[in-house]
Amino acid sequence: MTDVSADDRARAGQHLLALGPVLAASGLTLGTALAGESAARPAGPGEARLAATMPPMRRRDFLAGRYAARRALAAAGLPAGEILRDGRRPTLPDGHAGSISHSGGLAVAVVAARHRCRAVGCDLELRGLPPEAARLVLKSGERRRVMEGAAHPQDAAYRVLAVFSAKEAAFKAFAALLPAPDTPASLLDITVRPTPDGFLARPGGSSGRPPLEVRVHPVGPGVFSWATVGSRPP
Repeated sequence: MTDVSADDRARAGQHLLALGPVLAASGLTLGTALAGESAARPAGPGEARLAATMPPMRRRDFLAGRYAARRALAAAGLPAGEILRDGRRPTLPDGHAGSISHSGGLAVAVVAARHRCRAVGCDLELRGLPPEAARLVLKSGERRRVMEGAAHPQDAAYRVLAVFSAKEAAFKAFAALLPAPDTPASLLDITVRPTPDGFLARPGGSSGRPPLEVRVHPVGPGVFSWATVGSRPP
């Protein structure tokens, strides 16, 4: 993995904010934050207790992610205090779904009212992955579909990063949506097919379930992916 420069972080942050209207069309509001910025601090004793159990770098990311989520809630006109967690998922105000991600010192969060979205997943990846990492993310049939036509190594590397991010976003959405026995255990348990805007994702063993659309967009040196499940059961 490569380091992310301050310029690349700033560029990625600008690209994320520019996606605001696209996300709003799906009922999402967005917030971003830099790891280590002064306002990214615990909003109460519960967040402080969680942060205290983490090593320094993880603590910085955690607090930046919570601050980004509060910014996303504020963009929706909602006050927000502490954002704790249920397992690995952030606990948002009643009636709202959301997701948090961070990479390379930049955090991002998306939030939606549950009457618009029952489940949300997002993922930010600013550090590249080598093409050989495809075997850790894609099964053989998927590798052929995703990697077919890659014109050069940079294109192949981007495709691996895009599908990794898309599966991470789908994994979060499925974890919030599906009962525990049907939740994918790993990214390899999610199958994807490319679309013009990203991928269609399915959890393994759920072939009868409609696929989840995952949007993928370049941001700075990496990609941002998001998936939403509407208010009606699929």
